[in-house]
Amino acid sequence: MSVSFTKRFISQGAANTAVQEALAHAAENGWQVAAVVVDPSGHMVAAGRMDGTPAAVAEFASDKARTAVLGKTTRAFAERMLSAPALQLGLANRPNLCAWDGGMPILEDGQLIGAIGVSGAAGPDDILCAEAGVRAIGLTT
Repeated sequence: MSVSFTKRFISQGAANTAVQEALAHAAENGWQVAAVVVDPSGHMVAAGRMDGTPAAVAEFASDKARTAVLGKTTRAFAERMLSAPALQLGLANRPNLCAWDGGMPILEDGQLIGAIGVSGAAGPDDILCAEAGVRAIGLTT
C-alpha cells in the first residue's frame, strides 16, 4: 500500500504565458478582462488585469479558476449546481466558487495541473480568452 502520491503543478512560466495570452486575446477583440491561473489546490500562480478593468473583476476571475480546479468548466459546474435545489443552496454558501462562464481546468496528460479563470467580457468571450491562454502553453481544452 502506498502512503503518498506525486502531484503535478503548473509552472509559473506556463501560468504567466496563459494569463498574458488570455489578456492579449481580449485586447484583440476590444474586451477588458482579468485572468488568473491557480494550481490544483486553488492557490494563485499568475494573474493579470487589463488597464481600466475593475479590481472586483480580478476576484471573479480568481473564483472562476478556483471553481475549475474541481475538474470541470464553470459552465459544467453551473449546470450541475442548477440540477438540484440543495446544490444551489450549497453553492450560495461557499466562498470562492463562481458558476459563471470563463473558468476551465488545465490538464496535462489527463492530470489536473491547474485552472484558468477569465472575467470581464461576456461569458462566451471569457471562455474564448481562457481557451486562448491554455492553447498558448501547448495544451487543449
